[in-house]
Amino acid sequence: MTLALGILASALSGQAPASVMERLVMPGDVIKGHAKYEDECSKCHKPFSKALQRDLCLDCHEKVAEDVEKKLGYHGLSPDVKDVECRHCHTEHKGRDFNAVIMDSELFDHAVTDYELKGAHARVKCALCHKSGKKYRDAPSGCIDCHEEDDTHRGDLGKKCKECHDERSWRKASFDHDDTDFPLKDKHEDASCASCHPNERYKKTPDDCYTCHRLNDVHNRQYGKKCEECHTAKDWEKTTFDHDDTDFPLKEKHRDAHCAACHGKQKNVYEEDLKTDCYECHKNDDIHKGRYGEKCKECHTPKDWDRSIYDHDETDFPLKDKHEDVRCDACHRGPAYDSELKTDCYGCHKVNDVHRGQQGKVCEKCHNEKGWRSKVFFDHDLTRFPLIGLHSISTCEECHPSARYKDTPIGCIDCHRADDDHEGTLGTKCGPCHNPNGWALWRFDHESQTDFKLDGAHEDLNCRSCHTQKVKGEIEMSTACYGCHQKDDEHRGSFGLGCERCHNTESFEKIRIRH
Repeated sequence: MTLALGILASALSGQAPASVMERLVMPGDVIKGHAKYEDECSKCHKPFSKALQRDLCLDCHEKVAEDVEKKLGYHGLSPDVKDVECRHCHTEHKGRDFNAVIMDSELFDHAVTDYELKGAHARVKCALCHKSGKKYRDAPSGCIDCHEEDDTHRGDLGKKCKECHDERSWRKASFDHDDTDFPLKDKHEDASCASCHPNERYKKTPDDCYTCHRLNDVHNRQYGKKCEECHTAKDWEKTTFDHDDTDFPLKEKHRDAHCAACHGKQKNVYEEDLKTDCYECHKNDDIHKGRYGEKCKECHTPKDWDRSIYDHDETDFPLKDKHEDVRCDACHRGPAYDSELKTDCYGCHKVNDVHRGQQGKVCEKCHNEKGWRSKVFFDHDLTRFPLIGLHSISTCEECHPSARYKDTPIGCIDCHRADDDHEGTLGTKCGPCHNPNGWALWRFDHESQTDFKLDGAHEDLNCRSCHTQKVKGEIEMSTACYGCHQKDDEHRGSFGLGCERCHNTESFEKIRIRH
């Protein structure tokens, strides 16, 4: 006690060193971190002023002072340390190994720091982030600092983990692709990341359709790489290309045509111009074999290729009746535009001419367009053989077994040979006796029509009695009695041939001799 008082007295009189005096009043050893300042009490204490001690702490602990000033970290955010002396939490002079940080980690509210614990972080033990021997403030706050080993991207996406991940689950990403240059829409929303980012490759990922969809390119690069002109992210199979915006709007049946039907032979639709004329695509459908040229649209339309709209009535040969149903190539057997087709009947119907040219080439005199055999008109009265009597109701075939009418004979016997009861004995000129009103109705005046008057017994004679021989052409018979009665001449010609000198026509037996 005496020694302490002596030292104190010396100190007050200025005779003892200050460090000796300070050691006399120091409560105990400081912590290891402050040991080098143990002899410099003024670093932490202001004589006779506890209020200024906080400022001295902050002068030395610059980072804490900065947090307080900027309201960052625990010291700058926690209301429990605002305007509170440092010594309230950080007790000193308790020995070298004393822990000057008085903190209950179980009760510590991490929300008053710059890094609030959320989600799975709230269940993490302090030691996982706050390594032993390091200050709490030095604990890393970047995701990658703790999760580098969990980074399946191998650093390719940088260190901004929170853009995709959050504290709830590292494996569940919540990256909003709409914030990139390639917003995910429609089908792309359901695509897995690996579909476009194989092997976690995110840098320099192409954003054009073709790079990802080249395997889906059924066109085999024929349509180039401008997939977006036809396809959308909503449905790859359904195209949106509007052909009406081109020089060839698709109408009727063309709308149902597959692209390859027209573009199939092009190596690249954007580099090669496709002809828009009908014949370019439909030459294989040309049943005319090129005879009608390449002006398909004059007859055909996209509505129905098989139905022709060509109006023949606008030509010099309107199609009527049967001609309306005739196929084009029935008349147009050669190039339609390079050759002039005759419009007369005979020009087409020469092969149908059963008359073999005998009736000339003006077919319309007898025939019409309703039918080659329909209501055939022919005035037989203008021929050498007018039809009168029963001839007027006879069918053509009865006299004309063939259509070569000019070969038909006009003699009665030519048709009525079978009806000739005379068997040719009266010649071939039936007209003098028969007429068209009826073969059986005949009349012949032997007196006026011949040079041999029938009288007496001659009147009842049958024609065959005198006409016994077949005659061709004109009948030439003797009118002398002896010509027929030679067998009745009992005189055996001794009286000559003038029988009429003694005999008469009443009876050959009755005679009258004139001397």
